[in-house]
Amino acid sequence: MRRVLAAAALLLPAMTLWLPGDGAAQGLLDGGGDDSGPVEIEATEGIEWLRDEQQYIARGDARAKRGNFEVRADILTAHYRDDETTDGQQIHRLDADGSVIIDTSGELAYGDQGVYHVLEQIMVLVGNDLRFESADAIITARDSLEFWEADELAVARGNATVVTTDARRLRADVMTAYILPDASGKKSVQRIDAIGNVHVSTGQEIILGREGVYEVDREVATICGNVRITRGDNQLNGDCAEVEMDTGRSRLLGGGQRLKALILPTE
Repeated sequence: MRRVLAAAALLLPAMTLWLPGDGAAQGLLDGGGDDSGPVEIEATEGIEWLRDEQQYIARGDARAKRGNFEVRADILTAHYRDDETTDGQQIHRLDADGSVIIDTSGELAYGDQGVYHVLEQIMVLVGNDLRFESADAIITARDSLEFWEADELAVARGNATVVTTDARRLRADVMTAYILPDASGKKSVQRIDAIGNVHVSTGQEIILGREGVYEVDREVATICGNVRITRGDNQLNGDCAEVEMDTGRSRLLGGGQRLKALILPTE
């Protein structure tokens, strides 16, 4: 039986629904460590309760929130199961469709569609304009953006790119951003691991390699694996290179390996 609650939206500017969360899992909807708080779902156009399917569907600027974490989309579908221990309802999956935004205390992620697996604490975003924005960098991807909350990391897959505040770029097949506390205890992206076809552009040089690590606070990227540094017609080859992303300077690191330089004379 379908109970349609959307008609009530004609009388109220927004509808709000509170549901108990999952006491065993903490994450996107966990209230910043308080796993006993309710999940708040609201929408401007209405909320449908599909009893037989065990779903709530929120439409129109739909939002699901607990604590400092929020999911926004055109449509949100909350899948729940009856919780016999609390005599309530337990959300185990949240589907987001259309103009999806994930807000985690000021750090924003964007996509066309998303699925949040509550028990696994994993959010996966897909779409044509995938990006993750923090105060220090913007990460984009072609295939997917994943948020592994228990491990406090984000994974960008498919032509993953980091653009720093001064427009320098680091690109790879897959990037993993580690969200760690800084000296003041505030969490932010502290390190980014890059794997596969690593490409760094500083505006003056192009650095290529197999893998790399970008230390966000130091603004230093270390690239390893058949490294090539190209500047104009000149090229340096080695095992590893260190790139200062803020200044654009780079240097080869020997590590016991012979370094090579190909320098062409000017006319």
